[in-house]
Amino acid sequence: MIKNIKNIFQIASVIVFGSVFLYNCEPEADALGEQFFDGADGTEVQYDLIAYNINNNDTVRSDAQEIPLATLGAFSEGIFGMQKTAFVSQLRPSLFDPVFGDNAVVDSVVMVIKPLYASDSVTTSTDENYIHPDGNIAAKKIVNAYPVYKYGKTKINGNTNFNIRVHEVTDFLAAGSDISYSNKTVNYGSEIGHKLFDGKVYSTSITKDADNSSIWSHEASLRIPMNPTFFQTKIIAKQGSADLKDAASFIRYFRGVRLSVDENDGYLFRFTPESAEIIMYYKSDKTENGTVTRPQSSFKFTMGAPNAHIGLYTYNRIDTPVATIPPASSSNTVTGDPKLYLQGMGGPSAGISIPASVIATLKDKFKNDKIGIMGAKIRVYTDEIAWNNKFQKPTSFVFLQKGATDFLPELASFAQLPQFSLVKAFDLDKNPGYYDFTVTQTLKEIIESEAPNKDFIIHAGEFRVDPNTGKYYGYRFDSRSYTPNRVVLVGTDPGNTKKIQLKVIYGTK
Repeated sequence: MIKNIKNIFQIASVIVFGSVFLYNCEPEADALGEQFFDGADGTEVQYDLIAYNINNNDTVRSDAQEIPLATLGAFSEGIFGMQKTAFVSQLRPSLFDPVFGDNAVVDSVVMVIKPLYASDSVTTSTDENYIHPDGNIAAKKIVNAYPVYKYGKTKINGNTNFNIRVHEVTDFLAAGSDISYSNKTVNYGSEIGHKLFDGKVYSTSITKDADNSSIWSHEASLRIPMNPTFFQTKIIAKQGSADLKDAASFIRYFRGVRLSVDENDGYLFRFTPESAEIIMYYKSDKTENGTVTRPQSSFKFTMGAPNAHIGLYTYNRIDTPVATIPPASSSNTVTGDPKLYLQGMGGPSAGISIPASVIATLKDKFKNDKIGIMGAKIRVYTDEIAWNNKFQKPTSFVFLQKGATDFLPELASFAQLPQFSLVKAFDLDKNPGYYDFTVTQTLKEIIESEAPNKDFIIHAGEFRVDPNTGKYYGYRFDSRSYTPNRVVLVGTDPGNTKKIQLKVIYGTK
């Protein structure tokens, strides 16, 4: 289909790009790509593309450098099968060569992790007649409950429960800067912690009735009870030993912990490894003025940097469409695939090729008809049959050229402009939704400057942004390792009106 577009843009300022005069910011139609020069007529044309699946062998780099968010849980559905995630981490004591005192005995131990949660959805319970057990103090206890953000099935058989297990790692995890992948085998031994997780995190505040002073409080978090006997033997009994004297000795003595869930279906949730810790509460003798007391103390083990941690992901693709995707070396790059399966955390990606015949046609128009490309985007629809469900659709993607050594020219040039978006999502609350991938500058360079026509690659996830500056870290830094999203898109499907297409707007004078 060809559509003429006339007199729809005004020129405010122009700069030279290639052979035509262009805007330095792009109009509304694709947020940045449709630059016009004065007196031009615009023509929109559409071209079919070759889109194909890329098998990533269900593995992705998932070490500490790649997962500022860790993922835990399990989720099963009929297209992508079962995805289950575990997390392993080293830990370090807050103080090396610690002294716990005489007759030290562990009271309790808790692992604290902080999942992402809905802070604006809170349920509060208040106990005005609470008696604090340490001293039988009359107090008030306030507990706030917040649901964690979930991807998958928020309820199974009426609940959202997971049995979370913590095991001691028996393999040395090496340095926190080492590269590791999500299919790595990490051996583990005895269970040292367990929690029946109801899908919520809790904050607690306990205050004295007498003067309203705080007795105890903690922020919203998931607190997993640990085995006190294990820590009595592993830590307290080792006071003064070489195993606790320095980091190198400790991470070889206590090699780490593994978090996992029993279940094979439910949802995935995410937490911040940097804030995770284990707190050991213990009592020891304290003598003052001839009187011996046993006050409670605490000792922490941190799980943030520089500890090694790894996201471990397993899949069951049996009898699913995704199981039929061939190895990456055999991707259908010639005729394409009618459906594209995209999934984070090592699942499949998609490739998109602009046929050589399309490039030849546009180059001919550029040479002979003196056209100037003013807008170009790849439009991709969600598959309204295969992906007709209530699972949250991705809002963005990692979008690069094959063999990339940098961002696409669009992102490198225009990322800081307020209205620009490399990928724009539409109608995600409907079926189908669709996405526009801006490729204006890339296509201009191919047509007007003889840049190579490389395939595009789409991954589930997004480029990571520095929270302090609002700028992208770089083209290699993305959320592929921890994004739970997946989606089915319409690919090269000649009989489908929603097939993937390249939409180009060009102008002539």
